[in-house]
Amino acid sequence: MPGEQEPGRRPFLRTSRLEAFSDGVFAIAITILVLELSVPPGSGDDLLTSFLEQWPSYLAYLVSFATIGAAWIAHTAITGYVDRTDSRFARLNLLLLLVVSFLPFPTRLLAEYITEEAAVRVAATILGINLLLIAAITSWLWRHAVSRSLVRPDAADDEVRVLTQRLTPGLAGYAILILLGLFLPLVAVFGYLVIALVLILPLGRAPT
Repeated sequence: MPGEQEPGRRPFLRTSRLEAFSDGVFAIAITILVLELSVPPGSGDDLLTSFLEQWPSYLAYLVSFATIGAAWIAHTAITGYVDRTDSRFARLNLLLLLVVSFLPFPTRLLAEYITEEAAVRVAATILGINLLLIAAITSWLWRHAVSRSLVRPDAADDEVRVLTQRLTPGLAGYAILILLGLFLPLVAVFGYLVIALVLILPLGRAPT
């Protein structure tokens, strides 16, 4: 039974508090992103021009919003299959929340320096590494759940395999884009957005 210790095994933890805490962190992180958007200066006929000149902020916001959204969907799918957790799963989950909650910082860096040739490479690299860590830890969290038999016994093997495959491809994509960002940072940023949008699509037969 979830939350009880089985003979000869380490105690298992209930998933309800972990899910509630995680949802709260995801919600706060995604809300902070919009707080980074500032009211464009200007008035009258100049307001539209000033608004459009804020496009770096909108692009950075969209990339990070989509990434957090994809991470939340993946996390929801994972916890939908997991009926109990162990201490390592809880710590990996905290590590995931750490990198998710950090995302507003590189988002602001990118928005502020996207028009500066040298600085944007650094900002895009920091953002890319953050996104890669989110994807990698999410995949690690799921693989740990599978390897430690934390997944519901009634979960079909093909569903588990589909989710495992779904959580893996983004890793290589992020790694390639991080390297590309050293030379073509804007192309890399749009690549990050494409990966996030692809990951937001339904996870096959996985719960969404």
